Amino acid sequence: MKKILLFIAIIGFGFISSINAQEISENAIGIRFGDNNGFGGEISYQRKLSDNNRLEIDLGIRKGDAFKATGLYQWVWALENNFQWFAGAGGGIASANSSTAIFGAGVVGIEYNFDIPLAISLDYRPEIGFSGFYDGFQSDFGLGIRYQF
Repeated sequence: MKKILLFIAIIGFGFISSINAQEISENAIGIRFGDNNGFGGEISYQRKLSDNNRLEIDLGIRKGDAFKATGLYQWVWALENNFQWFAGAGGGIASANSSTAIFGAGVVGIEYNFDIPLAISLDYRPEIGFSGFYDGFQSDFGLGIRYQF
C-alpha cells in the first residue's frame, strides 16, 4: 500500500510540474489593439522577469498631444499545449488636452504561442482613474500580436 501511495504521489507531482511548466520568451514586442478610452492601438513590450512572471509596458499615442503609458506586472500559467493564461496588476499615466491623469490597472487574459516566434493574446483590462479626464472606472478589451525574441 505504501508503494502504491508513493507511486501515485510521484505521478501526481510529475503531472502538476508539467502543468505549471511554460515557456515565457525573454522579450516580446508588438501591438495591442483595444478601445483604450480613445487611444486605440498601443505599442506593447514584454520582458521576462522569472520562470512565470513578466513585465508588460504599453504606450498609446493619439493624434495631437495625447498619450497613455501603462506598466503591468503579470503572472503566467500554462493551460494546454501552447496556450497559457495570465493575470496582473499595475498602473500608468495618461495625458490629453493639457490634462494629466494617473490610474491603477489590472489585467486577465489568454495567450497562444505559435511554433514560430509569434504570440497572440486576448485580454481584459479594468482601469480606475484618479484624476482629470480619466476619473473613475474604465474598461478595455484588447487583442495583442507580438514577436518573441
